[in-house]
Amino acid sequence: MAKLRKMLGKADDAEIVTFMRQIETQSKTTLARWAADCAKNWYLPIAQAADPTDCLSHLLDTVQACLEGKATQKQLKEQLREGRGLAQRMTEPAVQAAARAIVTACGVLQTPTNALGFCFYGAAAAAYHELGLERSAVDYDSRARVEFERLSQTLKQVMVPDEADPVQVDWNC
Repeated sequence: MAKLRKMLGKADDAEIVTFMRQIETQSKTTLARWAADCAKNWYLPIAQAADPTDCLSHLLDTVQACLEGKATQKQLKEQLREGRGLAQRMTEPAVQAAARAIVTACGVLQTPTNALGFCFYGAAAAAYHELGLERSAVDYDSRARVEFERLSQTLKQVMVPDEADPVQVDWNC
């Protein structure tokens, strides 16, 4: 069995670089809404069984409230801290990766580069959840590519053409 990684994907892969260029064309708001929707629909079900407090679900609700102007960035920041702590305490790899994907997705509103990090965690969550924990690195990387394509396609569906305020990011990766 290969040593399991916290994240799957490499920032210098051609597909990921193209995905990064996609991200750069969108606003924080568009990216945050997209990331939170993906996290809620795909990764929350993986993590929910290990989250008896519903911390991750509440975090997703807070991001939505922030996007609607019904919650503050300060409230979001406090819940992000709590969510990171919860994710750290989770021990099952798929569940931990899913929790990290959710927390990172919820952080996009404050840190737009999280839009990429969330995808790396989400790819790990999907791969470990679907394939189990005894597969090869090649198998996990192959499943991760499928997840990146799915994430890229969903971003394309919600992208705003000629977005007025695209994010300014320094990827540092």
